[in-house]
Amino acid sequence: RMKHYYATESVGIAAGFLVAAIHHAGLAALTHTPSPMAFLNRILNRPVHEKPFLLLVVGHPAEGAGVPDIHRKPLSDISSFLV
Repeated sequence: RMKHYYATESVGIAAGFLVAAIHHAGLAALTHTPSPMAFLNRILNRPVHEKPFLLLVVGHPAEGAGVPDIHRKPLSDISSFLV
């Protein structure tokens, strides 16, 4: 076996790109990270050295479904700067 540095970070970035591509294709996606995730190894009959990262549910959105229009607060509302 080979040591892989930043494996979790790399998988997280790749998952983000995958979700963005899924949304760009017109599909909907839901990510879920149940804790603990070890049950997936048992269900899928995977070796113990494999570590599940997330569940990704993908499909066509329901008719009329939309993403909530959430606005970010202005930076001045959540921060203060000391000079």
